[in-house]
Amino acid sequence: MNTKLTKSRQRAICSELGRVRLQLLYKASVHGFTGEAFHQQCDHRSPTVSVGYNNSGFVFGGYTKQPFNQSGGFVNDDKAFLFTFTGEQLLKYPVTGPGNAVKMIGNSGPYFGEALVLVHGSKPVAYSSPGNYYNFTAAEMHGNDLNLTECEVYQVEESTELERPWRTIMWESEKREELIESIKSYKPTVSSVTQARVLLIGPVGAGKSSFFNSVNSVFRGHVTSQAISGSSSTSLTTQFRSYSVKAGREGKPLPIILCDTMGLEESKGAGLDIDDLNSILKGHLPDCYQFNPSAPLHPEAHGYRKSPGLKHKIHCVVYVIDSCKISIMPTGLEEKLDAIRRKVNLMGIPQLVLLTKVDEACPLVKEDVRNIYKSGYIKDMMQEVGSRLGVPLSCIIPVKNYSEELEVDTDCDILLLSAVIQMLRFVDNYFDELSDRMSNMQTKEVAPTSRPMTAGIDPSTSAFLTRISTDGSAGWSL
Repeated sequence: MNTKLTKSRQRAICSELGRVRLQLLYKASVHGFTGEAFHQQCDHRSPTVSVGYNNSGFVFGGYTKQPFNQSGGFVNDDKAFLFTFTGEQLLKYPVTGPGNAVKMIGNSGPYFGEALVLVHGSKPVAYSSPGNYYNFTAAEMHGNDLNLTECEVYQVEESTELERPWRTIMWESEKREELIESIKSYKPTVSSVTQARVLLIGPVGAGKSSFFNSVNSVFRGHVTSQAISGSSSTSLTTQFRSYSVKAGREGKPLPIILCDTMGLEESKGAGLDIDDLNSILKGHLPDCYQFNPSAPLHPEAHGYRKSPGLKHKIHCVVYVIDSCKISIMPTGLEEKLDAIRRKVNLMGIPQLVLLTKVDEACPLVKEDVRNIYKSGYIKDMMQEVGSRLGVPLSCIIPVKNYSEELEVDTDCDILLLSAVIQMLRFVDNYFDELSDRMSNMQTKEVAPTSRPMTAGIDPSTSAFLTRISTDGSAGWSL
């Protein structure tokens, strides 16, 4: 059902009631202008807001915290009030006789004291008698026009919607095109690296493969499913895959590669092996490597890169977390994520968190993805995952993957593209850090008894930096 009450007037009413939203229960033009239809839809539901509309353009009604019934008696409600609108401004008339605030009558609609009745006598009319437990003037309330064109009753529900978004994001289609062009034109600051390599890590079913499919869909212009994804208790991804996104069906590869792995599992000997992860981060693992949780990759395995270059390494790690399962994350899984995070930290690789399935976690976001940064619930989830994984809120990005859609949506695209942009920014941070270390190595005078200049740096990166330092090469090259 479509609501007749405008969004601005809904907000005006809700501002009187706290952090709430209105859910339409009864619409007389749909269910009928009868007391029976009203009670069938609204009995035992509370709190409620009842709204009448007349031909003179007046919008008026009342609020009660008490559930409707057909007992025939009055009920006490010290919070009840009547209201009308002057333009978009709400005029409020508080109850003056709380003991007689609402009357439960079977053959009428909402019955406020003896002052205002909507759908009176099961007819499309209102009854008005100012001064009977509510003080108002008839001319101000409804313009003395008691013929109803519509009557609606809304249930008042708690809402997680914040007054204003806590992150700024532009939702226009122009912004989508701007983000696409920024990604297409991106170039790593290292001349030998043409594509940033981003590793997706997360529990089984969190949406790693779905994220790649969704990003790929944005650039294809329709929903695609190149990577295997779905719902399963064990990982559907059994190989290490390096997915290159293309700019269109026959377009050039984009300057980013999304690397997918087996899902993490709580039990030992299941899911992604930590030793395999080490090989992935350092660039040893070949594409399409078949994971074996009980036996990590051996240096003699087919395709094993013994001397990987910077272009083979991982430049950013992204943890993909299901927002619906944060509060029930098993201890064993949390410990695995913590061990991985510590290892990645030691290697100096920047880390992000993708919070997926936000529409399933929050009805406000399911209603409209633009509410993502107006949802207090989603912000709470982001803070919780930040606390559990030890990452700041600025490193957590909520997204909605494509799962049941056939066509792409501009708002979902903007969230997905914004996440990719943030990944590329973190990749730049990785290269900047390596560049700074190289500069320090080239300029620092080291005494014979001092520690090696590459101490504390990942061995393979250390060897790479040492080669540059000793052969006097300028800039980044392999």
